[in-house]
Amino acid sequence: MNMRYSTKIFLTGSSRGIGKAIAVLLLESNHSVIGTSTKPITDFTSNEYQHIVCDLSNEQEVQKLKDVFTGEKIPEVLVNNAGMFRDADFGISDEEWLETWDITQQVNLRSAALLCKWAINAWTERGIEGRIINVSSRAGMRGDTQEYAAYAASKAGMIGLTKSIARSFGKQGITAYTIAPGFVETDMARESIEVYGAEYLTQGLALNEIAPPKEIANLVLLLAEGKLTHATGQTFHVNSGSFMI
Repeated sequence: MNMRYSTKIFLTGSSRGIGKAIAVLLLESNHSVIGTSTKPITDFTSNEYQHIVCDLSNEQEVQKLKDVFTGEKIPEVLVNNAGMFRDADFGISDEEWLETWDITQQVNLRSAALLCKWAINAWTERGIEGRIINVSSRAGMRGDTQEYAAYAASKAGMIGLTKSIARSFGKQGITAYTIAPGFVETDMARESIEVYGAEYLTQGLALNEIAPPKEIANLVLLLAEGKLTHATGQTFHVNSGSFMI
């Protein structure tokens, strides 16, 4: 029996952590996925998974992703999940600080915004009711420590971008959502443990543990399948009760 794959989804940062959990669940739910990461991967054997190697910190490499939205069958859903988390203390030199600021904005916000632009233009031209899901962060709402100000600013920008898209293109059938996780059980969280210690990750939680990546993936699936159309523009918080809106 031939399995019908209902939706084509473009997902950045699919090689590990939240992105990998999203890709796995989407494929299990009979959707096709085009994923990206900075290095080749062999984790996915499904014929419905296609991988593109792309370093989002490189503007020229990002440009090649535009082809994804010019083919015969383009993705109906864009998930901007890729991100970087680099510290830069206010006490370092201006040059070093701005270097971290610029690369963080490029990876976390600028590349995501450009992908949104390409997707929206393609969808409006073809009359497709597309969906955008931007993975932001709790830090984009409450801020972070000063070392990670660039990260918090990039994630706050993503929330503003999502709301602007939702307000502008909803009547054309295009919806946009933000997911703002707190600490999630990923490599990025483990990097934070090295900086702050294990207790920092769990302090202030209403639950006993930080969220597993599968919970973020569950929400992405719900949104990708168009089951919350009237929640367009909203930010969904998944942070173990550490920051309640």
